[in-house]
Amino acid sequence: MESLHAPWRIEYILARKPELKEGLFTRIAQSSDDEANFVVVRDRTCFALLNRYPYNGGHLMVVPYKEVADLNGLTDEEGADLWKLVRRCLNALTAVMKPDGFNVGINLGKVAGAGILEHLHIHIVPRWNGDTNFMPVIAGTSVVPDALKEIAAKLRAELGK
Repeated sequence: MESLHAPWRIEYILARKPELKEGLFTRIAQSSDDEANFVVVRDRTCFALLNRYPYNGGHLMVVPYKEVADLNGLTDEEGADLWKLVRRCLNALTAVMKPDGFNVGINLGKVAGAGILEHLHIHIVPRWNGDTNFMPVIAGTSVVPDALKEIAAKLRAELGK
């Protein structure tokens, strides 16, 4: 049997999980280190960042600055800004990575798979024909061919146009 290596996962698995006064997305929203946090764009009421532990290459999350658990916690303007940024990110991912399609979704509540219950975020996962193969089906492993820093730099450049 051949071993597969996903070194970015072990950092998360072994890392001590600190108890924070603010949530992960709030901490990232308040940070000025966009490169370290893989933030690719900031708008007035929301921002987008690469998922550090992606399902697929280019997996982005669009997050409002306001920490709310669901869409009802946003004003109409904040909701519109969120979806406008989703559209911008879809266009940037299309230009940079040329996927065949996308999964775009929100997990609301623990039973729906939300990993960060207290802070709404929208997942954008690029998909390619044939990207569901034996790796995720049999081995429970996905192969992310690009380094996060490289993808982030390309997306920042595209979103900055």
